[in-house]
Parts: sequence; structure tokens; C-alpha cells
Amino acid sequence: MQALERTAPVLPMVPGTPERRSFDYVRHGTVDLFAALNTATGKVTGKLSAQHRAVDFRDFLAEIDRQTDPGLAVHVICDNLSAHKAPVVHRWLVEPPRFHLHFTPTYSSWINQVERWFAELERRCLERGVFCSLDELKTTLEDWIEIWNSNAKPFKWTKTADQIIDRICRYCSRISGPAH
Repeated sequence: MQALERTAPVLPMVPGTPERRSFDYVRHGTVDLFAALNTATGKVTGKLSAQHRAVDFRDFLAEIDRQTDPGLAVHVICDNLSAHKAPVVHRWLVEPPRFHLHFTPTYSSWINQVERWFAELERRCLERGVFCSLDELKTTLEDWIEIWNSNAKPFKWTKTADQIIDRICRYCSRISGPAH
């Protein structure tokens, strides 16, 4: 995530006109957020990192290990970030065998519920944010995770699998016609 300081504030939305943003900004650095969503409770464990390093991901797994009941198996769904597959992570995973990493296929991270949480983070916290420093962004992220966890609820599907598949089929037949 980028700590962006916009050169002009985001103007409020007025009915009938789109939201306006300045095109220029000052970038004060970036930070990575590793996040684990407990799908049963909706609570999030987060760890901020300055880089995409495997050792940071390993430390994040260790934090999940400390916060999770030792009798439970832990299934972690990962995207294809190279840090998730590094030797330092594999060596750590041998020690606590209760951890199981599952990798989403390329371009399909939308099936991961934590992606839904990241969408909420973007919409509610970052989208209109102005961050004049990296520390300000980090504090905002940590505060938002704490606020989220104070009223955490699991995400629930509102459509059945059949409804989702039917909608995809209708969409595919619509876009595969001669007009496209």
C-alpha cells in the first residue's frame, strides 16, 4: 500500500456528478500488509512489513501460531507471492506440522475471503485517505484492524452455488454473441 498525500483533497460526491480526485500526489513510501482472516469469527490478524520478504511472511505465520489454539490445524490460503514459497518458509513449516498452505490458482484470488476483507479496508479506510507519512499510514492500518476486530463478524455467502453459476452462464452467453 502506498502512503499518498494528494495535492488537493478528494471533493465530496454530489448527486449526479462523479467524485473528483487530483491526478497528482506525493508518495511517501509503501508498506505491505499480511492479513489472516479467521473465517469462523471474522477477526483479522495483521502484520505490517516494509518489504516482500519471506522472513516477514515466516514471522507472520509464527504470530498466527501464537494466537491460535495449539490443538487446531491451520489452513492458510495464499496467493502466488514468491515469499510464500521460499525455503525459509518451507523450513519453518516442517516444525509446526499443523500448518497447511493452499495456493490459489493465478488470477483467482477473488475466491479468497480475505480478499473481501481487503476490499472493505480499501473502501472504508484507504480510498479517500491522505497519508503524509508512512507512519501515518501504518497507524491508520493498525487502528482500522483494531476497530474491525472489535465488531468482527464472519462473511456469509448470500447466493447459492447454483445462483452464482447461472449468473456466470448468462454473462458468458451474452458476451460470446456476434456483437462482441
